Amino acid sequence: MRPMRPGFFLGILLAAMLGFLTACTGGPELAPSDTPAVGADTPDYLIGPGDTLQVFVWRNEDLSVSVPVRPDGKISVPLIEDLVAAGKTPTQLARDIEDRLKQFIQTPIATVIVTGFLGPLNQQVRVVGEAAEPQAIPYRERMTILDVMIEVGGLTEFAAGNKAIVVRSYTGEKQNFRVRLDDLLRDGDVTANVPVLPGDILIIPQSWF
Repeated sequence: MRPMRPGFFLGILLAAMLGFLTACTGGPELAPSDTPAVGADTPDYLIGPGDTLQVFVWRNEDLSVSVPVRPDGKISVPLIEDLVAAGKTPTQLARDIEDRLKQFIQTPIATVIVTGFLGPLNQQVRVVGEAAEPQAIPYRERMTILDVMIEVGGLTEFAAGNKAIVVRSYTGEKQNFRVRLDDLLRDGDVTANVPVLPGDILIIPQSWF
């Protein structure tokens, strides 16, 4: 019998969660037909907590800084404290910065560039369980489960990849779909490479044996 490791009990908990979710929903396998069609127009990127922003103020180098978006969704830059950034586009935030700076300088011109992307929760794909590096990653257009697994470094040796599920929200209701990560990553079965959507949660349980 192989020795237990620190994440063993977490794996048991995730496996139990998987069993409960599958029992409640039937756990159909995720297929391309389960993914709603994505519109031709790509939505504007919305800033989220954890993003890193580069703020430039023209002809005012002392006001040009790189700042993180705090967990409360706000930023602080020179002369401006506690400005809400989350949920806005970079252009909208730049206009807000200009409005706040008008009381200090004449005709400010600001530009905001996102240099570290994470985005709001509904624009992330979150991976928990037996991935090499479980984390939340920003969604990209036409992202697939293979793209996600590359981002998180693949599966651990303890993963039950073919028992993984994707938790997805449709019109406010959560649905659970099985995905075949072992078939995709270990056997090279490209039919197991299915699209993911922003807001998806990928749960990878631990193998019991």
